[in-house]
Amino acid sequence: MAPNRSATRPTAELDLADQLGHELVRLVRLVNKAKSQVSKQGPDGIERAAYAILFTLIHEGPQRTSRLAESLHSEISTISRQSSSLVQHGLVERQADPEDGRACLLAPTAEGMRVFEENRKKRNQWLAEVLGDWTEGEIQTLNRLFGRLNTGIENHSPQLADAHASATAPAKGANA
Repeated sequence: MAPNRSATRPTAELDLADQLGHELVRLVRLVNKAKSQVSKQGPDGIERAAYAILFTLIHEGPQRTSRLAESLHSEISTISRQSSSLVQHGLVERQADPEDGRACLLAPTAEGMRVFEENRKKRNQWLAEVLGDWTEGEIQTLNRLFGRLNTGIENHSPQLADAHASATAPAKGANA
């Protein structure tokens, strides 16, 4: 987070920020609870965490294991194990790296794309049910405000920015 400038902010502004902070913490907890209610392994036997690799490969293109580890803030050994599972299940394939024939890139397969889209549709169905009594305008406002909040966070703390995800969000929909 950026340097503390709270002394320069009016009390009313800080109170509103505190209320928002409370709701964001509540949101994160609810999302984590929802994720934990889904078994640690998907119906196909793949660790749920491995889907982050598939998501990254679909949205950012083929990558080396080392780049995935850096992007996902994970150990190379963890990414290696999870990507091997994805390869075994036919969701990801290894390709020769055109820049260095000794290395390989991981890339999503057609089956990986299908599984990703299936999971995305399930997520979208769940969100549509949660927002079922909201008006279209309210949902559009929420999307716009979440986008603005995410952009504000990225601008305020560039090290947190996920430039590719934010650049493709309108075309691809919300992140998985």
